[in-house]
Amino acid sequence: MFFLPVILSGMLRVQAQEERIAGSIDRKEFDPSALLWYKAPAAVWEDALPVGNGRMGGMVFGRAGEERIQLNEDTYWTGGPYSTVVKGGYKKLPEVQQLVFNGEFRKAHDLFGRALMGYPVEQQKYQSLADLHLFFTGQKDISGYKRWLDLETGIASVQYTADGVTYRRDVLASEPDQVIAIRLTADKPGCISFAATLRGVRNQAHSNYATDYFRMDGNGKDGLILTGKSADYMGIEGKLRYEAAITAVPEGGSMTVEGARLVVEHADAVTLYFTAATNFVNYKDVSANEHDRMERYRTALSGKSYQVIKAAHIRDYKGLFDRVSLTLPVTENSFLPTDERKQKAGSASDPSLSALAYQFGRYVLIASSRPGTQAANLQGIWNDNPNPMWDAKYTTNINTQMNYWPVESANLSECAEPLLHLIQDLTDQGAEVAKEHYGCRGWVFHQNTDLWRVAAPMDGPTWGTFTVGGAWLCTHLWEHYRYTGDTAYLRKVYPILKGSVQFFLDFLVEQPNGKWLVTNPSTSPENFPARRGNGKYFDEVTGSFLPGTSICAGSSIDMQILTDLFGEYAEAASLLQQDPDMAGKARAARSRLVPPQIGQDGALQEWAEDWGQTEHPHRHMSPLYGLYPGNVFSIRHTPQWIDACKKLLVLRGDSSAEWSRAWKVALWARLRDGDHAYSVLNGYLRDASNPQFFGNHGFPVQVDGSLGLTAAISEMLVQSHEGMIGLLPALPGEWKDGEFKGVCTRGAFELAMKWKNGQVSNAVILSRQGQLCRVLVRGPMTVTVNGKKVHTRITKDGFLEFPTEKGQHYTLQPTK
Repeated sequence: MFFLPVILSGMLRVQAQEERIAGSIDRKEFDPSALLWYKAPAAVWEDALPVGNGRMGGMVFGRAGEERIQLNEDTYWTGGPYSTVVKGGYKKLPEVQQLVFNGEFRKAHDLFGRALMGYPVEQQKYQSLADLHLFFTGQKDISGYKRWLDLETGIASVQYTADGVTYRRDVLASEPDQVIAIRLTADKPGCISFAATLRGVRNQAHSNYATDYFRMDGNGKDGLILTGKSADYMGIEGKLRYEAAITAVPEGGSMTVEGARLVVEHADAVTLYFTAATNFVNYKDVSANEHDRMERYRTALSGKSYQVIKAAHIRDYKGLFDRVSLTLPVTENSFLPTDERKQKAGSASDPSLSALAYQFGRYVLIASSRPGTQAANLQGIWNDNPNPMWDAKYTTNINTQMNYWPVESANLSECAEPLLHLIQDLTDQGAEVAKEHYGCRGWVFHQNTDLWRVAAPMDGPTWGTFTVGGAWLCTHLWEHYRYTGDTAYLRKVYPILKGSVQFFLDFLVEQPNGKWLVTNPSTSPENFPARRGNGKYFDEVTGSFLPGTSICAGSSIDMQILTDLFGEYAEAASLLQQDPDMAGKARAARSRLVPPQIGQDGALQEWAEDWGQTEHPHRHMSPLYGLYPGNVFSIRHTPQWIDACKKLLVLRGDSSAEWSRAWKVALWARLRDGDHAYSVLNGYLRDASNPQFFGNHGFPVQVDGSLGLTAAISEMLVQSHEGMIGLLPALPGEWKDGEFKGVCTRGAFELAMKWKNGQVSNAVILSRQGQLCRVLVRGPMTVTVNGKKVHTRITKDGFLEFPTEKGQHYTLQPTK
């Protein structure tokens, strides 16, 4: 009991802070880098504010009269365990490869479609679980409306006044208690009256075959319950079962349950608790009991007050979010509603808006990817549509990778765990695909997967010939090691890296000239080369007209990804003292990959041949993988390729899909052009995102752009890919003063720095593993630890270099 005053004191401080937000908005006293706010409710789902605990997500509309909170659970997909492996496809592989080398691309395309595509050709869909509707009475003549998302607490709120009463709702998604809690309060007693329904979601657009049946019922005297199953899709039986419930805890007033409606009248305050579960165990097992699971969640809440649940949520959330802060200059525009700030991006000075976008991406990662959950998909964990665009799957020719670009630098390393597990899962069917489709050892994965971890080529030969999806994912495993220095982790993931390398050592073939090794078949994601005989034609796999075929040998992105994969594997094998013979083969194969090529237009080529492209400008930046996120090109190590990289980037333009813009910000940052990076960043904020920063360029919500932007902003301020820590490598003129605390770098360092007039005034580096530290600085710097000067040296490359001890903080200041 002696802990109670401390707990109450902490809860009171948090409550006071939250209650001050509405007033702080009016007084312009809030932190504009940590608060999204709006003067109107969400008109459509895409404008709603997200909450999530990694497993469950909600989109909060913030409406008066009728509130809607759309709800998801990350294992609720169509179908059930299945395989897309087609046995014996490898027998036709040599013929496909010869057709490609002969330039008979359509024949190669058609044969690949018939013999090597997975079946079913498409995959399963992420689903919407439920909608909570609250119908209020006595709320007319609305005034003083505000809704907001407080990134410091992870709580979405709405407040307004109706008929002299000020109402407020707070919504949080708690990871510790596995619940979404909705708190309703008013500033006068007895004023809260509403009816609630918890509605299932049916695939009405395809009701001729959708079997996602559900039932809505009351649950005792204080709740609602929703039970249902997943839809059959593409001949795969829907084997998921789910149960979701609302439990109401009113304070004062009365409560009744009438069928599938819960009615509260004249309460002082009400808390609604949403819990949900499915029978999913893993991609091969759906034997869990969804009812027992959900009852455990509900039972665990018994006896806990909302304040206790909220305090636990905030402690857990802040334990992640508070690790990093970014402060950029604040202007008068910084206090405008977030949607108005975004509309002015680039035309009115508001550097702090970039800091808000940076932190929103970190928020999204915390909300959608936690240890034990599924990895964040195309839409994170938020989806209201039974037929989402691209099925809201895991698209791995850029999007899934972009979701996790910021995870290490943003000091959220444990949020990468779901991605590791996804990759581990993929090696299962990936090994079968390697054997049956390609006749190779190891494992391979292409450009899409779903909850069931299928790995074969899908959608059609245009997309399915992307064999390096798994190899690209492997680079994330290596990056985790580079940021943490965790050799136990590296030993754990080493077999995954090795399996990917084994596949490509078998799969690579010599070009007819006998000089270079290439992937064949290959593709450069979603781009159609302009080459002789490549025109519009009808594709039998997709049943549609295509601009041509993209099948080729040795696309630039393939060669660059394999350059990274082979090099990283060889280094891992050396560090772990394993498989020296295979590491030697990987190094030898790496040296024979088709090198970068420069086309007649002076730009880096997308393909081994100097073909043009049919789409101008193209959204994918695939030939520049090696500049970012890869480590093939850099200003310091490969200056001979930088002009060609820049030329291609210019030719692709600044405008495009939202994720493409985020990629371009990072690319311009790697080219150390901060003002150009900032221009593209503002274009994303102004033209290619929803009011809350989710990407939206004529399509439904995607989270990749938000997360990619977080990584790109970090890249503008700190870089560590060239074997040293570069401070302020791409600083825009508008960001002349600022502070960045808690950002992580390769080499297992954590950094806090301040800058003034574009120059670093102070930096503190925490050494997590005691490795040698190299920093690229402008002008002489003095390094101290515990007040004592540290011996440093300037290397021939101009780096400030000094030894470190694990756990020590090193302060860098300009030498006076």
